[in-house]
Amino acid sequence: MEPTPLRSEILDAIIRKSTLKQQVFDSTFAAFNELKETLLEMASELDDELDGKLDRRVRLEYRDRGKFEAQMQIASDLLIFQMHTDVFEFPRGHAVWQTPYVKADRNNSYCGIVNIYNFLSDSLRFNRNADEGYLIGRIFINRERCYFVEGKRQCGVRAERFGSAEIGHDRLREILESAIGYALDFDLLVPSYDLNKRVTVDQFNTKLDNSKFVTGKRLGYEFETDDI
Repeated sequence: MEPTPLRSEILDAIIRKSTLKQQVFDSTFAAFNELKETLLEMASELDDELDGKLDRRVRLEYRDRGKFEAQMQIASDLLIFQMHTDVFEFPRGHAVWQTPYVKADRNNSYCGIVNIYNFLSDSLRFNRNADEGYLIGRIFINRERCYFVEGKRQCGVRAERFGSAEIGHDRLREILESAIGYALDFDLLVPSYDLNKRVTVDQFNTKLDNSKFVTGKRLGYEFETDDI
């Protein structure tokens, strides 16, 4: 039986899109592994430079949490780097559609994402499951390893210049240093009085379960999504 035109289109779309998305995934995964290596390198360098200058209770540590997650603890801050396993396309109003790179080939717009979150290290240490973390950066990487970043104080390639540079060791160091610098300056604010003015007996009777009491750097305050 001869395939219908629609069936042929479906088969072509499956082959084309699955191949493209696999290429994007492979490119993002390779960059994420390079990010892990760069994190380990930076943690070792910082640890050496801080040797003898800090209280022993202050920790600076890199942790590999599996194929798609890595952590870096810097004193009271914890940065979590998480690679999303899916491939994304951008909404029509996004700046990448105005770049010559994407206009020349729409396939260049498909990207993988590495998210950068900032938590308080005590939130995970004491299993305070209700504590809040913050997305402070995102790295977008396409099949050709071209990238751009969104986030707080990020100084790398922006969406408007997508296609002008490939992700690599030096670029990753810039991104990571920006994320670390922002997290260290992003201080814990005293939460609003109104958030804590009522406490139940159950919360105090189970106070060892720290998840009953929510903590976050901007708990009760606005956390703006625009870049700083």
